[in-house]
Amino acid sequence: MSVIGFDIGNESCVIAAAKRGGVDVLLNNETKRETPAVVSFGEKQRFFGAAGAAFAMANLKSTISQIKRLIGKVYKEVEEELKLLPFMTSEGPRGGILIELEYLKKKRTFTAMEILGMLFKHLKQMTEKNIESSVVDCVIGIPSYFSDLQRRLYLDAAQIAGLTPLMLMHDGTAIAIGYGMYKTNFSNWGPTYVMFIDNGHCDTQVRVAAFEQGRMKIMSYSFDQNLGGRYFDEVLFKILALCDKVKKVLSANTEAPLSIECLIGDTDVRGLITRDEFENLLSKLLERVTVPCRTALKDSGLSADELYTIELVGSGSRIPAITRILTSFFRKEPTRTLNASECVARGCALLCAMLSPTLIVRDYKIRESFPYSIVIPSPQGECMVFPKGSQFPNQNLLNHTGSPQFYLQVAYIKERDFPAGISHIVGHFGIGPSETSDSEKVEVQFKVKLNGHGIVEINSVTILEDKLHKTWKMMVMGNTKTLNLPTSENLDVSTTNDELHEAKEKEKKSTKQDIKVEETKDQRNTLESFVYDTRSKLSGACWSFATDSEKEVLTSNLQETEDWLYEDSDDESEKDYTVKLKDLKKLLEPIENRYMEENALAKATETLQICIARYRSHSDSLPADTKDNL
Repeated sequence: MSVIGFDIGNESCVIAAAKRGGVDVLLNNETKRETPAVVSFGEKQRFFGAAGAAFAMANLKSTISQIKRLIGKVYKEVEEELKLLPFMTSEGPRGGILIELEYLKKKRTFTAMEILGMLFKHLKQMTEKNIESSVVDCVIGIPSYFSDLQRRLYLDAAQIAGLTPLMLMHDGTAIAIGYGMYKTNFSNWGPTYVMFIDNGHCDTQVRVAAFEQGRMKIMSYSFDQNLGGRYFDEVLFKILALCDKVKKVLSANTEAPLSIECLIGDTDVRGLITRDEFENLLSKLLERVTVPCRTALKDSGLSADELYTIELVGSGSRIPAITRILTSFFRKEPTRTLNASECVARGCALLCAMLSPTLIVRDYKIRESFPYSIVIPSPQGECMVFPKGSQFPNQNLLNHTGSPQFYLQVAYIKERDFPAGISHIVGHFGIGPSETSDSEKVEVQFKVKLNGHGIVEINSVTILEDKLHKTWKMMVMGNTKTLNLPTSENLDVSTTNDELHEAKEKEKKSTKQDIKVEETKDQRNTLESFVYDTRSKLSGACWSFATDSEKEVLTSNLQETEDWLYEDSDDESEKDYTVKLKDLKKLLEPIENRYMEENALAKATETLQICIARYRSHSDSLPADTKDNL
């Protein structure tokens, strides 16, 4: 059984596997440790990762990237931002985002969840190839600010890919596990407090954790979902690939050359930008770096002096100005003891090892906290179910007096730093039988659960006996004190069962198409290689074994096949290439047979001559009369 952790970043993905010797980051097909989070749709097949990124410039409108930022977003609230994307979008079911593109010569639409499911499937296949074992159970890293809907969509996407997440884990918690699980130098006189600042490609997440031997507790979270490396890139130019290169050069040098070929028509732009100039351009962004740090520190109830260290991770954290600003704010320089790109995946793999029966790992207690307050709104006011910072998994028992059939709305408190573009409504839940009398009044007790994924559930709904109406008392059997009522799942569904089934079928068909195209490519390459190899044989070793007519026919067929390969074979099937290959082999076979027979005869003759020579040598040592008889 596999023990896998996935970090699905906005720009790239990392996969880690926990093994008996520790945690390894897996290499992709290009032997890289990071895989671009890209899905590109070609005319006949899809391309993923580095292949998808390479295909992007030629197929920009059908190449989907930054899918993480689209998951669970409300179309109308992010409509202006969507206009900046190279691919077309529209409003989908329940106000979500639909991605429009051309694939297999037809216009098609996909939800962000379906695209994420495709990416998960690619990562799953890549992992299985790497570890030579099937992959089902895993732990997936997610931003702490993800809503209930976004978490459910991640689970739906994983289901499309055939994965079973044992837990959706906050990125910050994964980082903290990797940091603290194997440390042995924590104080014995109380908790050691560490702040983790993750400045990634599209966001900045900050959390404060308390460590003791064998345990950790997340004390607070804060974030800015619009402060990351991509925004630093956009300050320079909209050409992100070049900007990323310039940013990295300036992180280690005081100036960097800026060169853009054919920016406008045939006009090239070249120049030099200094680090100071770059940081001046970033000044408004850099001013926001300490804001989530200040919030997380305040919510934890600590002062900066109580922090043992500030650990800096994420691709954007390498900018020297960020380190300088944080050093000034905390009066101590942040450290970088973790791998900035791999720490989330490694932490997820460690948690997967804890949850899986496959590996035995040391006991390590984790107390997670939820970043939002969860309430049940009512005409009398909001009923607080889980305050901000509550431990989860968690559950609370609540009472309701009224009709045995009712609906509950669950919501987050929409505070000032609540992420833009997502709904603060967690969902609606139906409780009770479908038919009841409006005059009936009962007291109902129900359980609100915040599960390990950070998703709200309502279950264990019972009518308390002492408040039952007579008609309900008649339904209570024996000495049973309570009567269970039916409950619905969240009525604000992320994906209906029919939609999920359809998405799985679409993925199966697309995977089958990808395999078919790859097999056709392989057969085409086999035919192409056969043409060149046969031509080489015919002009070399096999020349003397072919008649003039055989040479003429075979040469003509080789040329015709080559012309067909490069001019007319783009839409052919694997079967067409197989037939062509079979016909050519049939023409070459008698020539090769004669060549092999000649070689076999020559080899047999040589063997016989060696044998005769050996016996002659032995005969020289025999007596004369015996030698004459031989």
